[in-house]
Amino acid sequence: MPELEPLTILLVEDDPADQKLIKTSLRNQKIANDIYVVNSGEEGLDFLYCRGSYSDGTPRPNLILLDLNMPGMGGKEFLKRIKADESLKQIPVVILTTSDSERDIMDSYSLHASGYVRKPVTLDEFKEVMEKVEEYWFLICKRPPKENVY
Repeated sequence: MPELEPLTILLVEDDPADQKLIKTSLRNQKIANDIYVVNSGEEGLDFLYCRGSYSDGTPRPNLILLDLNMPGMGGKEFLKRIKADESLKQIPVVILTTSDSERDIMDSYSLHASGYVRKPVTLDEFKEVMEKVEEYWFLICKRPPKENVY
């Protein structure tokens, strides 16, 4: 298997317990990734546009994991804004949420989400789901070369 470079994941999630579970699950995988966590859609945009506390610069994520239900700017509005921006729209965004609503699923895909995953309940299920997400996006799925994306 070829050696894989660490990739950058931006987690947009307001719940500290879910942040910890997701970070732990991702760090326990075979791929060493750089994981950045922001607590809201607004902070996520600041990260992506290098504004506010991120004005010194941030890496461009290879993948965004996005919760839908957050105070302030929700996940759908965040998704809508980045997919409308030519410089951001090619970043894959996987919805990772507690919502099982058909409306949320349809809306997310209409806004060009790359995937929709319901957060599991148990720790073991959570680890298994994160392993599958990471395996798909970083081992199986082909992405455009960085020089052509950003």
